[in-house]
Amino acid sequence: MASTYTQPVQVLIDELGRLPGVGPKSAQRIAFHLLKIPADDVARLAEAITVAKAKVRFCERCFNVAEDTYCPICKDESRDNSIVCVVEESRDIVAIEKTGEFRGRYHVLLGAMSPLEGIGPEQLKIRELVSRIGPEGIDEVILCTNPNTEGEVTAMYLARLLKPIGLAVTRIASGLPVGGDLEYADELTLGRALEGRRSALDD
Repeated sequence: MASTYTQPVQVLIDELGRLPGVGPKSAQRIAFHLLKIPADDVARLAEAITVAKAKVRFCERCFNVAEDTYCPICKDESRDNSIVCVVEESRDIVAIEKTGEFRGRYHVLLGAMSPLEGIGPEQLKIRELVSRIGPEGIDEVILCTNPNTEGEVTAMYLARLLKPIGLAVTRIASGLPVGGDLEYADELTLGRALEGRRSALDD
């Protein structure tokens, strides 16, 4: 079936539709919003995307987003090196930092295990996490992956991998709804989940 839009508009809708969480109808709404607003506004958006893509990299230690070799948290000497909170994405760090409950370090996996999508341990920053344990004197790893199927599978894999090393491996408590995402949790709920973390593997 032929598209009812001109090619430039259809290409814009198709590209927007490739973004996570943006369905066909949302892509269409965003595309027509961009076509209606002044050209200067569109240019600012395009420039912001281009500059962010050019300047932002991943921290060489924890894989959080950074402008330099290390992210601001890895540069902060006041943080507790003995405890590392493992998250799926950098945006999860922002949610946790808002709680004010955690003063340790982070490790970003850059995703979660999903066999259906072909994402296994090799596609995540798991090897890099293990390599940090000895040199950085890590005593506890908090598994703070999302409380959904992919997050739980990832947490279980990490717990089984790390527990034999002799670390305390904990999982955030059930203050977060199953099937939810960390970035949408309020500070109080997420703070309580951190405070009530439990062993990631039942003894």
